[in-house]
Amino acid sequence: MRDELDEKLARFETLERDLADPVIQADPQRMAAVAREHGVLSRVVSRYRSLLDLERQVEEHRELIAGDDEELRSLAEMEMEELNARREQQWESLLDSVGADDDADRRRCIMELRAGTGGDEAALFVRDLYEMYRRAAAAAGWTVELLDASPTELGGFKEIVLGLSGEDVFRRLEFESGGHRVQRVPDTETKGRIHTSAATVAVMPEPEDVEVTISPDEYRKDLFCASGPGGQHVNKTASAVRLTHLETGIVVQCQDEKSQHKNFAKALRGLKTRLSERERQAEHDQRASARKSLVGSGDRSQRIRTYNFPQNRLTDHRINQSFTLDQVLTGRLNLVLDALIEHERALIRKSVQPGA
Repeated sequence: MRDELDEKLARFETLERDLADPVIQADPQRMAAVAREHGVLSRVVSRYRSLLDLERQVEEHRELIAGDDEELRSLAEMEMEELNARREQQWESLLDSVGADDDADRRRCIMELRAGTGGDEAALFVRDLYEMYRRAAAAAGWTVELLDASPTELGGFKEIVLGLSGEDVFRRLEFESGGHRVQRVPDTETKGRIHTSAATVAVMPEPEDVEVTISPDEYRKDLFCASGPGGQHVNKTASAVRLTHLETGIVVQCQDEKSQHKNFAKALRGLKTRLSERERQAEHDQRASARKSLVGSGDRSQRIRTYNFPQNRLTDHRINQSFTLDQVLTGRLNLVLDALIEHERALIRKSVQPGA
């Protein structure tokens, strides 16, 4: 861990020099990218520098205690306990910074919800998840923007894509990535039998424009009439936009707005996010990110949570902890997120000791 911290410190010092470089200052996009990375590292580096300073003071006091000057030895012994306590406190603070993803401070993210096994019931479950996240966002003071949706005749969604922004939004919602399972009696079930359905959630940090640039020749733009029940106005004009990234085959579409221009802007945001996430995931896989293994890989195929309606119980399988379902669905998702974050912190503290 020390090697990782030293690398972050060295990179931060390089970025500090870059910020003062006239050549970089003359390039707005490069300057913005440098400033962004500098800001991401600043939290960890400032705490690491404080820890190094405290460790230096502890070492100086140890030398005084081992020395021949009785008066200085007495003073050093009196101050040593406080210094060690401050050092431990700073280490704990540093662990929180190191344990968090490099993208933890992102104030914008995109969330994709998709129906899995279960047909119409799975689509209705996606709608319930959407309502849960919308209420949780309202309670947290986050902004929610509907980017795309594929509604069904019964009022559910085959797929829904949201843009969320606000303080700590990605740091907290990244835990939602994975498979969500629901157990309940569907409204269409005449014999009262409990059915099991599933949905997948993917949460991706939304990059800044300066971080991902895409030229028009890198994607194909298709226009089509929006689909959806009810024969709304959007179905009558070719305002929906579908973008296909030629190199990767990634497809993103938006049909929520009546304006083709607005749909294109939203689809382009989604495409940039998917490309950024693709690169980000490759980097994480390459270095086998330790923190992801603590709370689950975040892979959509991994079942992370079960929503049991007959028993009014929500169980998160990563921490093997249950919560009152109706509380969470009506806006108290923070109960689950707080437990996940605390579990992660406890495991990091247990696995990493000062001086490791």
